[in-house]
Amino acid sequence: MPGLSGLEALTLSKKINESILVIVLSACNQIRTVVEAMRLGAADYLTKPYDDPELELAIEKALKERSAEDNIRNQDGRPDPYADFMDILSSNPSMLRIKEIGRRVADQDVPVLILGESGVGKEVVARYIHAQSKRRSKPFIKINCAALPRDLLESELFGYDRGAFTGAQSDKPGKFELAGSGSILLDEIGELDPTLHAKLLHVLQDGEYTRLGGRRNIKVEARVLTSTNMRLEEAVARGEFRADLYFRLNVIRLEIPPLRERPEDIPLYCDYIIQKYRDRYNSKVTHLPCELMHAFSKYYWPGNVRELENRVKRHLILGDLDLAPMEFNTQPSLGETMGKTRCR
Repeated sequence: MPGLSGLEALTLSKKINESILVIVLSACNQIRTVVEAMRLGAADYLTKPYDDPELELAIEKALKERSAEDNIRNQDGRPDPYADFMDILSSNPSMLRIKEIGRRVADQDVPVLILGESGVGKEVVARYIHAQSKRRSKPFIKINCAALPRDLLESELFGYDRGAFTGAQSDKPGKFELAGSGSILLDEIGELDPTLHAKLLHVLQDGEYTRLGGRRNIKVEARVLTSTNMRLEEAVARGEFRADLYFRLNVIRLEIPPLRERPEDIPLYCDYIIQKYRDRYNSKVTHLPCELMHAFSKYYWPGNVRELENRVKRHLILGDLDLAPMEFNTQPSLGETMGKTRCR
């Protein structure tokens, strides 16, 4: 960038409009540069070379966090920001049990560990628990433990005091402080850097911590929820995850089954996704054709509900031009006959 560095461009963009979301793409992977970019207001920082899915995830994460922040601000008589999470859409017995357990523990101040494959809806269950609790009017903050390098993740979680490191020109509260008496979701907890295990354990045991470079103890008021697609018991056995931390997190354990094990939910999700997005995409689609629903019923869905959502969005956009049933690797699933009763 001749004449202007990336960080200078970031600073100028924030001066023009503080609300602009900026993702920094750089060949520099020095922690100091990453921290400075985040301090200046970057939504994320990707190191070159990066692939398209990585960038798409960064964009999706930035938009979700912005939406969550807007929801927190837009209260006082406005639509309930957690209205979409007041229920779990499912008719599967395992999911209904998860829903009931989530409702019962919503106001119990104990950690909840949510397990399941990528895309099954772990965050949806976490937000459902928050929405069912007395904390629902307070912030719900999510942080992905796998998305940030260790030093940056520590400062994001716990904040830092001015002068804690080069570039720390002012105090910065961490996510635990920003969550206040709301809820904090530590996503991909299995990917948490081992050097942070002891500090998180201290938070769970004693309910307090100190910022980086700080001297005073800060009391934790937030309810801690965690999620992962990792087999934590195996990670503990391999010595990759602290056993005492695992036992602290594993007070209430919810295991979400993959979509292929609950095919009866596929029509429910398809109808919901169509109603949610058809106006946004100016689509005339009101239901899925039988051949597409039949393909859905036989597909293995390795990406689970997230993959299904993307697939239905594609049909909303392409409509009659969508010939993708031919593309499905239709491995037999439990739902081969399901589609016959829910398409027209």
